[in-house]
Amino acid sequence: MKDEAHFDKTCTVRFERLLPGPLERVWEFISDPKLLPGWFGEARIEPRTCGAFKLMDGHVQGVVTQWKPGRKLAYTWNVFVPDNVDSPYPESYVTFELAARGENVALTLTHVPVLERFEKQNAMGWHTFLDMLGAGVRGEAVKPRGEYMKRNALIYGVDLANLER
Repeated sequence: MKDEAHFDKTCTVRFERLLPGPLERVWEFISDPKLLPGWFGEARIEPRTCGAFKLMDGHVQGVVTQWKPGRKLAYTWNVFVPDNVDSPYPESYVTFELAARGENVALTLTHVPVLERFEKQNAMGWHTFLDMLGAGVRGEAVKPRGEYMKRNALIYGVDLANLER
């Protein structure tokens, strides 16, 4: 054991997407429980810092750490197995940042830390959700999640029949 600091590298998944505006519409899609099911499954979110949230029928739960309407939404990310009170995975953090770019909106999503064994799977999942979000914001019909996942699994080299657990 040493008294000096240890330096670790943390896996991060980050996406940048340009979506059609206005900014308020994109904010609604990432924060309004009525719009979240179209791309993220059943959801509940308390619209405030320290508010609780649940996504994907409670599979993901956390606490809002930053609620800055139209600019930034961040929350803790805890994955739960059905009927478990404690998550078998470490807590992580998801941040959505929005910025106006003319008539469009630059969305930056950051998820950190991501366990190394889940890196590709996590990227495939966020790519899928962001594809669905983009379709919704553009007013297009959102396809079933599986259609996006099949395409994105190929991009990231994920075997959908053998996902990491």
